[in-house]
Amino acid sequence: MKNIIFIAPPAAGKGTQSALVEEAYHLPHISTGDILREASLAQNELGSYLLNVLSSGGLVKDDIIYDLLKKRLSQPDCQNGYVLDGFPRTVEQAKQYEEILRKLNQELGYVIVLDVDEKSLEKRITGRRICENCEAVYNINDSKQAPKQESICDLCQGRLYQRNDDNIESFHYRYQTYLEKTHPLLDYYREKGVLYIINGDRDASEIFKDIKKIIGEGD
Repeated sequence: MKNIIFIAPPAAGKGTQSALVEEAYHLPHISTGDILREASLAQNELGSYLLNVLSSGGLVKDDIIYDLLKKRLSQPDCQNGYVLDGFPRTVEQAKQYEEILRKLNQELGYVIVLDVDEKSLEKRITGRRICENCEAVYNINDSKQAPKQESICDLCQGRLYQRNDDNIESFHYRYQTYLEKTHPLLDYYREKGVLYIINGDRDASEIFKDIKKIIGEGD
């Protein structure tokens, strides 16, 4: 069983590492955001509620998230483990998640923290550019990740753009929220003996090597 939770501040590379683990270990990458969006498409009362809340930018009731997550984790593709993205974000959610695991007779697994300092994260956020065609990601603040031509994708020659929330003000708000709400999870999981902290301020391949040392070599 290789249940894995990644904890990381915004722009720390959690999505990249989740994708690498998914490919190497053939584990489903489960995002609570994806679960909610999929459920919102259902032609029923729950679907209508979720569609309204998500479209208005509101917060979905925790009980609904727990119920949908339990259903997803009980599916056959999760029996050998999974990568959980975007959950839990608070200690209370962590406790509810463990209750779900108890009901499903599953283990907590590994909690991996990608540790990156605030200044490095700020550079990643403000320098991030995305191709409007193939969605390749670049960073103009890093010579290794910058496009060869300014504002042009190396792969498909598409135009590069900056997301509206990739600015300093938005980053500082998201980072403070992480420190206040999510960072306390480190002490919570450290006490349970399942916490692993990795230096996330390196190339993705180097970070992934450390992850494989924790959870095994994969295929």
